[in-house]
Amino acid sequence: MEPHPTAASLVERKFHVLVGVTGSVAALKLPLLVSKLLDIPGLEVTVITTERAKHFYSPQDIPVTLYSDSDEWEMWKHRSDPVLHIDLRRWADLMLVAPLDANTLGKVASGICDNLLTCVIRAWDCSKPLLFCPAMNTTMWEHPLTAQQVDQLKSFGYVEIPCVYKKLVCGDQGLGAMAEVETIVDKVKEVLSQHNGIQQS
Repeated sequence: MEPHPTAASLVERKFHVLVGVTGSVAALKLPLLVSKLLDIPGLEVTVITTERAKHFYSPQDIPVTLYSDSDEWEMWKHRSDPVLHIDLRRWADLMLVAPLDANTLGKVASGICDNLLTCVIRAWDCSKPLLFCPAMNTTMWEHPLTAQQVDQLKSFGYVEIPCVYKKLVCGDQGLGAMAEVETIVDKVKEVLSQHNGIQQS
């Protein structure tokens, strides 16, 4: 029996992953992360960057659409114009914030939405998966506020991909480094396989 056209079109549509990148040194890994995500069949990737994250990578090394704060304001001139943070939230099937620095962690936990990335997260549909990868200096990670803020995000239903122990770029040794790219990509594959299972049942 031929599948219903609607079912066929659902299967054919790519799974949309929105990657948020913030101002941690781990943003250096953005080109590798995007390239590994693009290796997953059926995935489409778009990136939102904070202004500080731009310090750590070159836009020409990112082979997908890259949005930043200026794009939101340039697109909206009149009432009928698109609101970028809402359009991106609608487009995405999954959001991955990697790295999530201490500053943005604090903002998200408090509901602050003062840039494109935090506006998308504040407008996020909590029925869709949101994965976050904390990354910061060890003493920042060990600050009592950090555990509270991570727990706050988890209470929203967001999924933590825990940071790892290593020698950090600043020279300190300890917890705080972003999870390895392979770990992050494996988690996305796991969510994708659950999604495909739901779609087929």
